[in-house]
Amino acid sequence: MEQDILIIGAGPAGIFTALELIKKGSKQKITLVEKGSAIEKRSCPKSKTKNCVNCAPYCHITTGFSGAGAFSDGKLSLSYEVGGDLPELIGTEFAQEMIDYTDKIYLEFGADSHIEGKDNNDKVKAIRRRAIQASLKLVDCPIRHLGTEMAQIIYTKIEHFLQDNGVTILFGTDCTDLIIEDGICKGAVLCDARSKTNVQQVFAGTVVVATGRKGADWLESMCAKHNIGHVPGTVDIGVRVEVRNEVMEEVNNVLYESKLIGYPAPFGNKVRTFCQNPGGFVSQENYDNALAVVNGHSYKKLKSNNTNLAILCSHNFQAPFDEPIGYAKKVGELVNMLGDGHILVQRFGDILDGKRTWSEELSRSNVIPTLPDAVAGDLTAALPYRTLVNIINFIKAADTVVPGFASDETLLYGPEIKFYSNRVKMDSDFNTNIKGLHCLGDSSGWTRGLMMASVMGVLMGQKLLDAAKQ
Repeated sequence: MEQDILIIGAGPAGIFTALELIKKGSKQKITLVEKGSAIEKRSCPKSKTKNCVNCAPYCHITTGFSGAGAFSDGKLSLSYEVGGDLPELIGTEFAQEMIDYTDKIYLEFGADSHIEGKDNNDKVKAIRRRAIQASLKLVDCPIRHLGTEMAQIIYTKIEHFLQDNGVTILFGTDCTDLIIEDGICKGAVLCDARSKTNVQQVFAGTVVVATGRKGADWLESMCAKHNIGHVPGTVDIGVRVEVRNEVMEEVNNVLYESKLIGYPAPFGNKVRTFCQNPGGFVSQENYDNALAVVNGHSYKKLKSNNTNLAILCSHNFQAPFDEPIGYAKKVGELVNMLGDGHILVQRFGDILDGKRTWSEELSRSNVIPTLPDAVAGDLTAALPYRTLVNIINFIKAADTVVPGFASDETLLYGPEIKFYSNRVKMDSDFNTNIKGLHCLGDSSGWTRGLMMASVMGVLMGQKLLDAAKQ
């Protein structure tokens, strides 16, 4: 089987690479390889079972067309200051220009025209003053909120558009290896994702790897095996915090998502908030059916009484250590062990008092968990000391910005881990040291989130179009 362009991974980066090629009239033969299912066949049985059943061979929330994006809260961050380090590679002004361009594509496929956090300048200033008082930086980023249910509809439209315009999408297909000879990528080895049979080699002039957070460790192994230039990146480990909507009401109404960044004493690690979900629901994601991590969703219509958001602590390791993803997995596995394979939840006050949380205590709280099968326990027995101290001190500082945030009843769920720590070395045209191989999106270590990964895909499509004309 031979193709002009082979894209591994149907997350936002891979999707928007193919989409930009088609929209600009490319006649090249394009194949998109996806381990999971078409979006209309993706569903999490937990809505019926009320408990995670560890779907095999992969979690339907993290795997399938549009990746975890289809089951996320569906927020598009419309500022170059949010979403990773791609602006370092292409420049801040150009990054903002491409965000605006990519945002219009989402609108074409039905995204809500309303932008959250765009107005209320005086109220934003008041929140920023409190952030400064707490030695935190407020990044007020405009947000286009798709909503979990609307994100699925939008990505379904994109999926059908690609298929109707000649893009071959191989669902249920796993990429086990890249074909690299004499410093040139010539294709990939594919097989059936469930049975691991029907092994075939697919050759292509251009191979784009866009495997997302789910495939970050696989790409790291490919880098090691084939000497693809890369460096260990930052690994983010943290918790998902849940409070009553009343606590977050001002920030939710003014900004929708408050992106706070701090460097709390005594360690000075970067700690940030991420993925805020007003009226949202805490959720579970499974990686390789072995690691359960926590996330959050926010629907357009269905609302809870709570707001959840992630607090992530960044760790940068030095030589000789070069396995940040492996380190994060070990931390996650330890938390899972304490929760017997489930997400662990603990009240902030219990952490400060040095005690575990008991399930009957949760039932008496103002904050009722929106993840009902989370196990009450003790996060302090599993999270690294450095991580935990940074998070505790950040929460105390955030209480100045959002009074009540550091309440005894505030819930902390763990583990929240972002797998994008391996960074592939590339130039501004996304060329790696292997000819014909490009790496995009969160798995490349350059982006974090839907919009910036989509932008990287759009740019890749444009660069491939330019290359075809030469």
